[in-house]
Amino acid sequence: MAEIGFQRVAAGLQVLKPAETDSLDTFAAPPRGFAPYQFGSGTASGQFNSLCRASSSALHLEYFSPAVPIPVLWPKHLLNCISHCRYNQPAQQFPRRTSRRHNTMRSALRMRSALLGAARMQQRAMPASRFYSQASQLRPLDASKLSITKTQSPKALTKPEELVFGKEFTDHMLAIEWNKEQGWMEPKITPYQNLSLDPATCVLHYAFECFEGMKAYKDKNGRVRLFRPDKNMERFNKSSARIALPTFDSKNLIELISKFAQLESRFIPDQRGYSLYLRPTMIGTQKTLGVGTPGSALLFVIASPVGPYYPTGFKAVSLEATDYAVRAWPGGVGDKKLGANYAPCIVPQQEAASRGFQQNLWLFGKEEYVTEVGTMNMFVAIKDKATGQKELITAPLDGTILEGVTRDSILGLAREHLAPAGWKISERKYTMQELYDADQEGRLLEAFGAGTAAIVSPVRKISWKGKMVNCGLKESEESGEIALKMKNWIEKIQYGDYEHEWSYVTPQ
Repeated sequence: MAEIGFQRVAAGLQVLKPAETDSLDTFAAPPRGFAPYQFGSGTASGQFNSLCRASSSALHLEYFSPAVPIPVLWPKHLLNCISHCRYNQPAQQFPRRTSRRHNTMRSALRMRSALLGAARMQQRAMPASRFYSQASQLRPLDASKLSITKTQSPKALTKPEELVFGKEFTDHMLAIEWNKEQGWMEPKITPYQNLSLDPATCVLHYAFECFEGMKAYKDKNGRVRLFRPDKNMERFNKSSARIALPTFDSKNLIELISKFAQLESRFIPDQRGYSLYLRPTMIGTQKTLGVGTPGSALLFVIASPVGPYYPTGFKAVSLEATDYAVRAWPGGVGDKKLGANYAPCIVPQQEAASRGFQQNLWLFGKEEYVTEVGTMNMFVAIKDKATGQKELITAPLDGTILEGVTRDSILGLAREHLAPAGWKISERKYTMQELYDADQEGRLLEAFGAGTAAIVSPVRKISWKGKMVNCGLKESEESGEIALKMKNWIEKIQYGDYEHEWSYVTPQ
């Protein structure tokens, strides 16, 4: 919200220009489809004046503090202004014996009446565009404007068996700039290159950064496929909006990523298990040490050829239940794919590794709810104690859990294939105590993580409060039945073994 220092104002609720100390120059986020007026030049004040002159009441405003947060100037939000303002009649109009508190209460009622009247009149007479500049005035992301500059020095291909996740990159990158005056610039595919950022760039100081993880696959006919790119774009937009970065049209970005993947298709080995890892990223690029909405941003996509997560087959991992650190909390941003969510997780992971565990299992609250495993969503399969019914469980999307594309795919496939066989598919809270009890009673069937990199990662055991919870695997087994089925079902879709709505074939 813009912080606007109000002085006493004359009749008609006239609004002055922002004080020089304003930290932001825009209003709070507007309704969907509209972008806010820029307030720094006073453009919006004219609209607010017009709105307020619709009321016949002569009102005077006086600030409570030098910087008063003013909400969005949208009719249904106008009453929020009351909490920041007070009505002041000239002192001579009130008897001296009238209490200050009484005057304030009476003036608040008059303010409410006046604002309601103004809002009703303006809703009838003034189109929405009078309050907010149309989003269409800023350039939308347009895939048809793409320009491609190919490298003059193509890289040699690495042998598939020598590929290491995230270590090598392709010849090119996709980049699109954005600024608050014009919107999205023309997309460009250029040779892979370094970014040039001023030391004061806001992403370096305040973590204006979000990203996605997705893959391109090559089917038996040599066609390049993406797996559920619409879900990645949906989450990407949610992440960027949460940290005040610009949003974009998903279809256009999918089209651009498809053309980029096609251009780099020679980096995808013609072998099962290999793919091209795609990393769409957005950063705030405004040069400022002020904390505020970035006035410019950069969306870029790079690609890295990768091999199977388990090149020699599944290898079940051991976990340490982490109760001394928290990955996410209610009301936070644990459900968004922000870079700032990942760095704080490294130290607890290192501590788990120092005690002989491959990953840590994140617990939350005094109940010790199971949330995620490392950077993956967590699934467990147990038998009901009373009925014996098998249940596949994962934590619900309560704001602390990342909306994983693989997570959603496993749930969809489980409801399609397992539910008819009598399984119960649940998104619910469950605790470490529940898993421990299920293990002790022989009801814990298996556990596994789920994510883009590995699809599934089977869990052998979990260390918890000095006790070891065994997750249903025999010493000779590296995966449970459900994890293996999920991997096979998803891979068949990813590599186009049969046509499925989740598989997107990139145009050649």
